[in-house]
Amino acid sequence: MTFQNLFVGGKRSVELCVGVDPHPAVLADWGCSDSPEGLQSFVGQIAVELRSAGVRVVKPQVALFERHGIAGMTALAALLADLRSGGLHSIGDAKRGDIGTTMAAYAQAWLTPGADFEVDAVTVSPYLGVGALRPALELAAEHNKGIFVLAATSNPEASHLQSSRGRSGDTVARQVFAELEVFHSLHPDTRSTHGVVVGATVDQHALGLDLATATGMTVLAPGFGAQGVALADASSLFPHTERLLPVAARSLVSGGADGFVDRIHHARSELGL
Repeated sequence: MTFQNLFVGGKRSVELCVGVDPHPAVLADWGCSDSPEGLQSFVGQIAVELRSAGVRVVKPQVALFERHGIAGMTALAALLADLRSGGLHSIGDAKRGDIGTTMAAYAQAWLTPGADFEVDAVTVSPYLGVGALRPALELAAEHNKGIFVLAATSNPEASHLQSSRGRSGDTVARQVFAELEVFHSLHPDTRSTHGVVVGATVDQHALGLDLATATGMTVLAPGFGAQGVALADASSLFPHTERLLPVAARSLVSGGADGFVDRIHHARSELGL
């Protein structure tokens, strides 16, 4: 599966991305204990509800599965397989990042067809340099998978580092864009699948980001819903982005199965879908 068949139609394409973050409170809302057994029950329930709601893109938060050990990661693998069999696109929010063969190993774990944790795209961290991500960028391209590189994240602790300027005068966030654009120029087929993470809560101007100069860059945008930004504002916050994935998680999965489908439909209507 590839995001290339998700973004079709007109020049601008927006699709809701549902974050599946099984915090203890979320598990309780779904009538599940905060345990490996409870997580497995949650996975079985939410997979059904996601399909019923017509969701197209799902972003599981890997850490909230990993904290339950082997059983938690088994539950994640089961969820990813269920999403894949149902034709839903998955983004593994794993934020992996390293160098050389280690980065290649992370990429193989998440982006190889048939792997236990196979996803359609994975989030990666460029702190060791965007160039160090090349094994993941290239493997994703080989298998028509996606990559989302952290550029301007929605957490407040990130602002100081991501707004810092290097010798070129560009901010760290802008440099991530620039280096990924170089990769796109060499691998144009990846433009619709290899993108960046830009939080809906960030000040794009302060970070030196002019998305009007990178209209073809696919943007994964967390920060909607529980983090305080309304989905109805997505278009005004990202007016030049042709392929946008606004993310909402707790505002959708909190509250349990009761009303979940209605919350999804309301979120999609806010986005004009």
